[in-house]
Amino acid sequence: MSTCQTLEVVNGNVIIIAKLVSCLILMDLLIQNGRIVNPANNVDHQGDVLVIDGKIVEIGESISIADHQCLLLDASGKIVSPGFIDLHCHLRQPGFEEKETIVSGTKAAAKGGFTTVCCMPNTDPPIATTDTIKQVHAIAQNEGTVHVLPIAAVTEDRTGKSLVPMAELISAGAVAFSDDGSPVWDSEIMRQAFEQSRTLSIPIINHCEDLDLSRDGVMNDGSVARKLGYKGIPAAAEESMVARDIELARQTGGRLHIAHVSTAGSVDLIRKAKKQGINITAEVTPHHLTLTEEEVARCGTTAKVNPPLRTQYDIDALIEGLREGIIDAIATDHAPHTEADKAVSFEQAAFGISGFETALGSLMTLVHQGKIDIPTLVSKLTHEPARILGRPGVNGSLGTTLTADITIFDPNTEWTVDPLDFVSRGKNTPLIGTILKGRVATTIINGEIVYQADPR
Repeated sequence: MSTCQTLEVVNGNVIIIAKLVSCLILMDLLIQNGRIVNPANNVDHQGDVLVIDGKIVEIGESISIADHQCLLLDASGKIVSPGFIDLHCHLRQPGFEEKETIVSGTKAAAKGGFTTVCCMPNTDPPIATTDTIKQVHAIAQNEGTVHVLPIAAVTEDRTGKSLVPMAELISAGAVAFSDDGSPVWDSEIMRQAFEQSRTLSIPIINHCEDLDLSRDGVMNDGSVARKLGYKGIPAAAEESMVARDIELARQTGGRLHIAHVSTAGSVDLIRKAKKQGINITAEVTPHHLTLTEEEVARCGTTAKVNPPLRTQYDIDALIEGLREGIIDAIATDHAPHTEADKAVSFEQAAFGISGFETALGSLMTLVHQGKIDIPTLVSKLTHEPARILGRPGVNGSLGTTLTADITIFDPNTEWTVDPLDFVSRGKNTPLIGTILKGRVATTIINGEIVYQADPR
């Protein structure tokens, strides 16, 4: 069984839709002259990668293929890395297909270099039953472009009142549990979830927000909010919930993963928890690493996100957390919305940024500024997310015998963000008109090219 391809040109970009059906011909690949960065094995050198029958069979300085028929990909000046893994995105299906679908979202993910994405359960109905998980899997396998791993709700219908049947949902394909978009507010329910996570060895991902502190808030609580006349969301709203969850994880031995960390205080709490040996991991988004609350004054509703964009002080702490290994992974929190969702007052606008297609370019800003290096960036997008998931087949690595999920990107290509070029249905980004340096050139899944940038 292999993949057959259909070609589709979307806004000048070649999207190759790989469908999991029987196919007689599988084109082998030789990726040449790239900088191979594979943090899982501390590899960083120039060389070639040979892919045969969807598997990596050789990695070397100069691979000779003699008479073997291969498609040659010249990666000169480019980085060859494991396929990016996104621990946190919103594909919106079922129920909110006007914002995004599994088809459009996975095309956008491929364009962003992601070969595996984990979709959050705040859909309608929520991903909280075996039937819904099977529905997501079926659509993704038959019509999607990248691997899709569903994250199931922690509580029935995301109401926070009773746990879902976790073992049953894991058997159906759930890779983690979260009520994302809403915190698990009841501490006893969260304690029970951690007890289950310890037994089942699967992470509980919490959207850390104290709703009493954040209620009616629309942006970071600070000088910009006061200047604009908006009610703020204080850092304490996140940090108090992070502290609670850390204590519950300590008491139960459960697996805690903190979503979209945004404050310096949260980084400190996670640092202390890790030193104590608590079973905790954390993620940060590209927008929380690169954009401050000032963007709200400049961009309006496209910069409205939850947790909100914070201060430069917070950004500096988040970057330091990445370098130290306190923050384990970078996740997009891709949150597509319709134009109508954002074309209202700031108070009424939906929270969220469409992030698949700008993630790499945004993050490369930190590399070009000397704040992180490329191996660290690649690790946070590949090896570390794979380690958190701990799923067979999700390797986050390049190695012989492994499935060829590969991302090739040019660290120096400059491009201007134009939402009209987005493959995602969600055009909501505060980066309109921003010149980014760094762009995905090719995305490969199971040895098949599923995205190829326009070379012009």
